[in-house]
Amino acid sequence: MYILYALTLGLLLIGKLFAEKYDYVEGYFDQKIDHFNFLSNGNQTYKQRYLFNATWWDVGRGPIFFYAGNEGDIVGFWENTGFMFKAAKQFNALVLFAEHRYYGKSLPFGNDSFKGENIGFLSVNQAISDYAFFLRRFQETHKAEKCPIIAFGGSYGGMMAAYMRFKYPNIIQGAIAASAPLYAVDGKIPGEIFFQAVTKVFHDVSPQCEAQVRSAFSQLDKWAAMGQAGYSEIARTFSLCKTLKSEQNYHHLLRWARNAFVTAAMMNYPYPSSLMGNFPAFPVKVMCNRLQSAARPADGLRQAVALYYNRTETVKCFDIYQEYMYCADPSGCGHGFDATAWDYQACTEITMEGSTSGTVDMFPVLPFTAQMRDDYCYKKYKVLPRRNYMTVQFWGADISSSSNIVFSNGNLDPWAHGGVLKNITHSLLAVIVDGGAHHLDLREDNPKDPASVRIARDFELANIGKWLHEYYEKLY
Repeated sequence: MYILYALTLGLLLIGKLFAEKYDYVEGYFDQKIDHFNFLSNGNQTYKQRYLFNATWWDVGRGPIFFYAGNEGDIVGFWENTGFMFKAAKQFNALVLFAEHRYYGKSLPFGNDSFKGENIGFLSVNQAISDYAFFLRRFQETHKAEKCPIIAFGGSYGGMMAAYMRFKYPNIIQGAIAASAPLYAVDGKIPGEIFFQAVTKVFHDVSPQCEAQVRSAFSQLDKWAAMGQAGYSEIARTFSLCKTLKSEQNYHHLLRWARNAFVTAAMMNYPYPSSLMGNFPAFPVKVMCNRLQSAARPADGLRQAVALYYNRTETVKCFDIYQEYMYCADPSGCGHGFDATAWDYQACTEITMEGSTSGTVDMFPVLPFTAQMRDDYCYKKYKVLPRRNYMTVQFWGADISSSSNIVFSNGNLDPWAHGGVLKNITHSLLAVIVDGGAHHLDLREDNPKDPASVRIARDFELANIGKWLHEYYEKLY
C-alpha cells in the first residue's frame, strides 16, 4: 500500500525548499500494552512517543489538532504535514502527533517486540485505543478538558483519523482523512484495481509510454525463457549486483521493477520530493521520457526504475533483495522493525491482496492471491488473515452513521479508487484534488501547487471552522 508501507518506509523527508521547519517538544506516555484483556499484561505499560507544539495555542480554550500516527517514525510525519501548522495558526490550536505502537521508538517490548507472541498486541484497535487514552490524559495534564480535538492523517494515518471519529466521537470532534483507502484495505475493492490505476497514470501522460512498458516486460520474458543465458542478459541490462539463477529470482526482479512505477505514481508531485525515494517534479513524466528515448525497451525500463532506485546516480549496481522485500503487501516492504510491523498488519487485518496480469494493466503476470497471502502469513507469523474483521470493527462501506469527516483524494493517486470519492451525508464529505497525487493536500503550501489543492485546503479549513463553531456554541 504502501504500498501503504512504501508511503512511509524509512525517514519521510520531503524536499523543503519552500517548507518551514517547526520545532516540537518530545514526550513519552506510559501506555497500556493491552487495552482489552485485564488478565493479559493488564498493568504492563510501554513508552509511547508523542510530539507537540503550542506556539499558536490559546491555552485551555483553543483546539488540539491531533495527527493519528501511521506506519513509521512520527518525526517523519511531523516534517511532512505542513497543512496542520497552517491550520493551527488560523485557529490558535495546539499541534500534537502520537506515534503508532510498534513503529519508530514506540516499541512495547523494546527490541523483543517482534519475537513470538509479543507482536500479537499490534492491531488497529489497540492503536486507536492508545490514542484515545493518551488524548484524555494529555487534556487532563494540560488543563485542556474543554479543548476540542480534530484528527488528521494521511494514507493509513487518514484511515486512523477516520476510525478515531467513528469509534470515539466523544473525543474527536472531526477528522481530515487524506488519501485514506478505507474500502480497499477492507477488501471492498479488488486489489487489481490499484495496479490498473497505476497503469492509467502512465497512460494519461502518454499512451506510448504504457506501450513501451509493456514492450520492455515482454522483452524480459523472452530473455527469461532462454534460461541462464537470458537471465545473464537481464542482469547485465539492469546492472544487478548478483546474477539471476532461477525463475524465483526473475519474478523478484519483476516485482522490484513494478514497485518503482507504483511509487512514482503515488509521489507524482509538481515539485521535487524525497518522501518515498528522491524524485524530481512529475516523476511519471520523467520515467516516460526515459522509456521512450531508449534504444531498446529493456534499456528504457532500466533507466526508468533507476529514477527510484538510483536517483542520486551513486549506486553502482542494484541489489534487488535489499531494495525490495517480498511480503504480505504486494508493493513490497523494506527492512527493520517498521517493515516487520507493517508486514504483520498486512497479515492480519489490512487486506493488501492484488495481482497483475499484463492485460488490464501494463505489468507482468505476478499473482498475489488470497491463498498465497495465507501461506506466506502462516509460515512467517503463524497467523491467518481475518478478511471480514475490518468490516465489522470499522464499518466497511457502511459509514453513514458517522459525521464531521472530510475525505480527500488526488485523481493522480492510485489509492484514490479505494477511498471515499463522493459525499455520503451533509457532514461526510469528499473533495477531489485534480492533479494531486498521494495526500498532497496535507503538505506545506508550495508555489507549484495546482489550484485544486489550494481549493481543497480551503475547503478543509472551512469545515474545521464549522466543527469548532458547533462545539464552542454548545459549550458556551
